[in-house]
Amino acid sequence: MVRMPPIATPATLSTTERRKAAPPWLVMLLVCAGQFIVILDVSVVNVALPAMRTGLGLSELGLQWIVNAYVITFAGFMLLGGRAADLFGRKRIFVLGLALFTIASLAGGLAQEPWQLIAARTIQGVGAAVLSPATLTILTTSFPAGPARTKAIATWTAVGAGGGAVGGLVGGVLTEYLSWRWVLLINVPVGALVLIGAVLWLTESRQDTGRRLDVPGALLVTAGLGLVAYGIVQTETDGWTSAAALVPLAAGLVVLAAFIAVEARAKAPLMPLGLFRLRSVSSANAAMMLAGAAMFSMWYFLSLYAQNVLAYTPLEAGLSFIPHSLSIVLGSKIAPRLMNRMDAKSLAVGGAVISACGMVWQGTMDADGTYLGTILGPGILMALGAGLTATPVASIATSGADPADQGLVAGLINTSRQMGGALGLSVLSTIAASRIAGGHGRAALADGYGLAFHVGSVVLLGSILLMILALPRRQADVAQN
Repeated sequence: MVRMPPIATPATLSTTERRKAAPPWLVMLLVCAGQFIVILDVSVVNVALPAMRTGLGLSELGLQWIVNAYVITFAGFMLLGGRAADLFGRKRIFVLGLALFTIASLAGGLAQEPWQLIAARTIQGVGAAVLSPATLTILTTSFPAGPARTKAIATWTAVGAGGGAVGGLVGGVLTEYLSWRWVLLINVPVGALVLIGAVLWLTESRQDTGRRLDVPGALLVTAGLGLVAYGIVQTETDGWTSAAALVPLAAGLVVLAAFIAVEARAKAPLMPLGLFRLRSVSSANAAMMLAGAAMFSMWYFLSLYAQNVLAYTPLEAGLSFIPHSLSIVLGSKIAPRLMNRMDAKSLAVGGAVISACGMVWQGTMDADGTYLGTILGPGILMALGAGLTATPVASIATSGADPADQGLVAGLINTSRQMGGALGLSVLSTIAASRIAGGHGRAALADGYGLAFHVGSVVLLGSILLMILALPRRQADVAQN
C-alpha cells in the first residue's frame, strides 16, 4: 500500500483567495477522490492479472511489468511531483497529474498489444507521482493549522488506506462481471468528474521559492531502476552470463551511478545525499527498501495462486483478500498507539518478524491448498506485520532529521519502499518462473509461487538484521545521529 508523506510547507492564502475558495468539504472530497484512485490503481490490477495475460497474450515474466511499470515511475517521480506542486501551483499540478492519469487509464483500457498496456501503465505512474503529492499540499493550504488540519490529514490517510484495501475486491467485481479492461477504464469517468470539479472549485496556491526542479535526477533514477529490473527479468530466459541480461544490468548500474553524481552536484537535488550521513535516515531507508522488496509482491503471487492454482474466479479472489487488507490497515492504525508503550525499533522488528513468519507459512502452499490454511492464516500475518513495520521505521527516519527536512525524509522512506518493491518483484518473479519452468501443471505453479515467498522471507530476515544492528533505539540516540 502506498502512502504519500507531507512534501511541502503550506503556503498562506490571501484574503481574496480565501473569499473565492470552495467550501472545505468540497476541497476534501476532490483531493481525497484523486488520492483514492491513485492508491486503488496499485492494487486493483492484481486480481485482473490472469485475465490480462489471457486477453493480451502476456508471458509469465512480462506480466510483472503491468505492476512494475506503474510502481517504478510512481516511485521515481514522486519527490519531483511534490516540488513541482510547490513551484508551479498545487491546483495546476493536481489538474495536470489527474489529466495524465485519466488519459493513460483510457489508453490502457483500450490496449490491444502488451506493449501498449505497459506503456499506458508507465504514463499512469508518472501521472500518479505528479498528482498524489499535490493532494496533500492542497489540504494543508486549505485548512488552518490545528485540529481542522489534523482531521483533514487523518481523513486523507484513511482514504488512501481504503483505496489499497478495496482494490482487490473492486478488481474482482469489474473483471468478473465486465472485463479486465474496466479496472483501468473505471478511472476515466471518476477522473473526469474530479477534473471538472478541480478546475471549477480548487484555489491555486504556491510557494515563493528559488528552488529548481531536478528533472535529470528523476529521469536517471527511474531509468536506472527500470534497466536493472529488466536485466533481472532477462536472466530467467537467457541466464546471468548472457548479454541480454548483463547489458541492461550494467547499463542500469551506470545510470544509477550517474544519478548519484548528479545529486551530489545539483543545487536543488531530488535526493540530498547529505541526509544519508544521518544514521537514522540511512539505516531506516535501507531497512525499508529490503522490507519492501520482500513484502510488496505478496498480493501479486497470492492473486496468481488463487486463480491459477485454486481456480478462484476474479471475484472470489478479490473477496478472499479482504481480511488481508483489513489486517494491514489495522496494523497501520495501532502502530502509533503501540509506539507510546514501546520504542519504535522494537515495534519495527516485531512487525517484520510477524510478516516473515507469515511468508514462511505461505511458502508451504501446494496445489491442494485450502482458504483457511493456505491463504487466510499466513496472509493475515504478512499483512499485519507489514502494517506494524512501516510506521515505526518512518518515524525513526524523520526523528533524526532537521525539522525543515521532515517532509523530504518522509518522501525518501516511501520512495525507498516502492523502489525496493519494484526490484523485489522482478527478482522473486524470475525465481518463481525458473521453478515453474521445471515442472508441469498446477503443482509446478504452486511450487514456484511458494519458493518466491520463501526467498522473500530470507530477504525480510536481512531487513530484520539490519534493523537490529543499525536502527537507533531511543529518541536520544536518534537525536544524536
